[in-house]
Order: sequence, then C-alpha cells, then structure tokens
Amino acid sequence: MELKEQLENALQEIRKLPEAQRKFDQTVDLLINLQKFDIKKTPINTFFSVPHKIKEKKIAGFLESKNAHLAETIIPDDFRLYSDKKRTKKLVEDYDFFIAQASVMPKVATIFGRALGPSGKMPSPQLGILMNVDDKEIAKLKERINASVKIRIKEPSVKIAIGRQSMKDEELVDNVLSIYNSLLKVLPKERDNIKNVAIKFTMTKAKKIKVK
Repeated sequence: MELKEQLENALQEIRKLPEAQRKFDQTVDLLINLQKFDIKKTPINTFFSVPHKIKEKKIAGFLESKNAHLAETIIPDDFRLYSDKKRTKKLVEDYDFFIAQASVMPKVATIFGRALGPSGKMPSPQLGILMNVDDKEIAKLKERINASVKIRIKEPSVKIAIGRQSMKDEELVDNVLSIYNSLLKVLPKERDNIKNVAIKFTMTKAKKIKVK
C-alpha cells in the first residue's frame, strides 16, 4: 500500500477514536523515527514549505521602527527593558516566530540570543532576516513563514505539527507527503534513515505507518 493511501486510512481511523471527539481543534502531528543517522555528523536545522497553511503564526519583529503588520515590534529603544530574564522568557513564549532587520541583528543576538537560541526561534537568514523593511516585504515574509515548518533534529525522533483536525484529510496528507519528501532529500541515506512514521491528534495515540 502506498504511503498516501496509508495516511488516508490512518486519518479516517483516528477521526473515529473517542479521544478525537473533543471540543477543541486538535493539532495533527507527524512523528518520524530515524535510524542509521548520526545527529552530530549531520545536524539538520531547516525550513520546509507546505502546500496548506497549518495556522496563522504569531510573529514578532526586531526592527528599527514600529510596524503595524506584526503582532509585536521590539525596537532598539526597547531592548534595555529585556535585561529582565523573566520578561525575555515571556516574550519568547508568547510568539511563534521572530524576524529581524539585518541592521539590528547583532544586538538581537547579544541581548536575546540566550533565550531565542535554545527555543529554536532565533531569526534566521533562511527565513527571518530582512535587509529592507517595508509593508510589501513584511507581507511576503509573513506568507512564507505561515506556509513553512521548521525541522530541527536534536534526537533520532522528529515530531512536527502538520495541520489541525478541522482541515480536510487531503490537505493533511498533502502536508505530510511534502514534509516527508523534503526530509528525504536532506537525510544522508534518504529512505534508509527512516525507521518508521506515525500520525496522531493531540489527544490520541499514534497510528503507525509502514514505509518501504
């Protein structure tokens, strides 16, 4: 049975489970267990685009001036307020994604690096650092961020949110296949590095899927 068909069947089965009948829109997670893979030799920290937006991310920006198109803007005059570790920690917890203007990035790394780095939310040249800031560029970047997922492999098991329960099965399957195929391209042994795959909702057990 092809991976696509297995995913479709798995989603149908999961939707019938009692744990799936909750009053909130559960997250749909993809679990990928790896094998024959040395994390230290091949660190993977990248972004993959998905065909269907998973959710509207709360985005904050470190910019030279305030911008109404972001959920929060932290300008250089505000930086001194974040000498308070608790305040910095709360900032990192409150937002899904951070972007930065290139001109302020050195200060961002110095002041916020200890909190943003371990959380995997440091603005990245791959997706998150702007040379020129205007409304058009901000809108384009937000669109790209909302259509992307971050893969940061720190252990031989990857858990990625690929959608919400309210999404159509075909959209969820499209997102899984897009991420799975993108991951194969960056793994040194491609499919041989995949031990198994599973899919689950927030409150359900994982449904395993065989990969050839």
